[in-house]
Amino acid sequence: MPPAAHIWKRAILLVDMNAFFASIEQADRPEWQGRPVGITNGMQGTCIITCSYEARAYGIYTGMRVKAAREICPDFIQAPSRPHRYAEVSRCIMSTLADITPDMEVFSVDEAFLDVTRCQRLWGSPEVIARQVKRRVHAVSGVCCSVGLSGDKTTAKYAAKLNKPDGMTVILPAESTRVLANVPVTELCGINTGVGRFLAERGVYVCGDMAKLPVSVLGKRFGNIGRRIWLMCQGLDPEPVLLDVPPPKSIGHGKVMPPNTRDPGVMRLYLRHMAEKVAARLRRYQMQAQNFYLGLGGEQGWLAGRYRSRLPTDDGREINRLCEQFLNQHWRGQGIHQVQVRALDPRDTVTVTDLFDQPPDQRRRLNQAADKINNRYGEFTLAPARLMHRSSMPNVIAPAWKPFGHRETILGQGTVPSGTVPYGNNR
Repeated sequence: MPPAAHIWKRAILLVDMNAFFASIEQADRPEWQGRPVGITNGMQGTCIITCSYEARAYGIYTGMRVKAAREICPDFIQAPSRPHRYAEVSRCIMSTLADITPDMEVFSVDEAFLDVTRCQRLWGSPEVIARQVKRRVHAVSGVCCSVGLSGDKTTAKYAAKLNKPDGMTVILPAESTRVLANVPVTELCGINTGVGRFLAERGVYVCGDMAKLPVSVLGKRFGNIGRRIWLMCQGLDPEPVLLDVPPPKSIGHGKVMPPNTRDPGVMRLYLRHMAEKVAARLRRYQMQAQNFYLGLGGEQGWLAGRYRSRLPTDDGREINRLCEQFLNQHWRGQGIHQVQVRALDPRDTVTVTDLFDQPPDQRRRLNQAADKINNRYGEFTLAPARLMHRSSMPNVIAPAWKPFGHRETILGQGTVPSGTVPYGNNR
C-alpha cells in the first residue's frame, strides 16, 4: 500500500491495444509475428483497415490500397478481418480489467478508461497498477497494450499514444498543464478540425494558448462541451469515467456497394439487406422505431430522406417498404457506392395495432422464429429469398462497440457510427 502522501487524488488510466486486429492475427498465427500484416474486409477487400507495426515501418497505413502496399512491401501479408474473434478477445480483456476496478469505461473495442483512484490502497500506486494492467492484458490475450496514466481522461489518452507500441507513459497531475502547453489543441481527443479552426481564429493553436481565451467564449459557442474543452487543454478535464452505456440515439447499418452502381435490382437488394439488419437489431434489444433515415452515397454526395412508418415497427418488411418509397422519390439513376438505413428513434417495444390492419401476431411469430434460428446458426441462416444474392462482404466491428448491451454488435461493412449522419464521402 502506498504511503498516504503518495496517493493520487485522482488517477485515470487509458489502456490502448497496439494495432489490435493485426496483433491478434499475429498472436493466432505465430509464423506472422515480426512480419508486415494488414487487415482487410475479407480477401476481396482492397483497402487496409489496420496494419501491424512491421507494416507501418514500410510506410503502409490505414486506408492504403493493398496493391500500393504490395508495391512498397512485396512480403506484405493480407489477412481477412475476423470481427467476431476480435470481439471475443476484447471481451476477455475488458473482463480482466474489470477485476482491477469496477470504475471502467469501455471507450471502444480496443480502448478502456480505468479510474483507479479508489484502488490504490488495494493494489498500490497508480504506476504499480498500470504495470499490472499491462501484464494482465498480455496474459489473457497474448497481445500488448500501451497505457497512459494521469489525473484526467484527456491527458491520460494523450499520454497513451506517446510511447507506442507496448509503452507506458505517466504524466503527473501536477505536471499536466505544463506538459500539454506546447501540444496542438487538435492532438487532444474530442477536438476536431471544426473546433480547431474556431480556436485558431482566436489565436489558440497549442494548449498553452487556451489560458488567454476566456472560458465564456467557448461556453457561448459550444455550451458545456466548450467549457470542458477549455479545461481539457489545461490538463483539468472534469469528465468522470462513464460507467453506463446510454440508450441508443439511433440504430443503423450501411454497406459499401460496387462503385457507380446503377442497377435498380442491386439497389433494392442492398437496401433490403440493411433494412433486415436494422430490424433484427431492434428486435434483439426489444425496441421499435417509427422514424428512419435512408441514404444513398454517390460521387456527388448523399441522397437522403427521413421517413415515418404508420406505427412503431421492428419488422424488416415494413422498413423495406419505406426504402422502396425513398428509392422511387429520390433516385434518378445516379451512380451509387453506399447505402444507409438507420432507425432514428429506437424505444422500448410497445405492442400497438392499427384497427384497420390485420393482426400482426403471425408476422411477429415469424420474426421470432427466424431470430432464434439466426442467433443459433448465424446471421441470415434464415432470410427472405431475395437476400440469397446479398453482398458477401464480411461485417465489421462498430467504432462504438461495447462488450455488453445494445452496442455489442458487429455491423455491416461500411457502416457509419450510430448517432451520426453521413455527409459527402466517408472513409
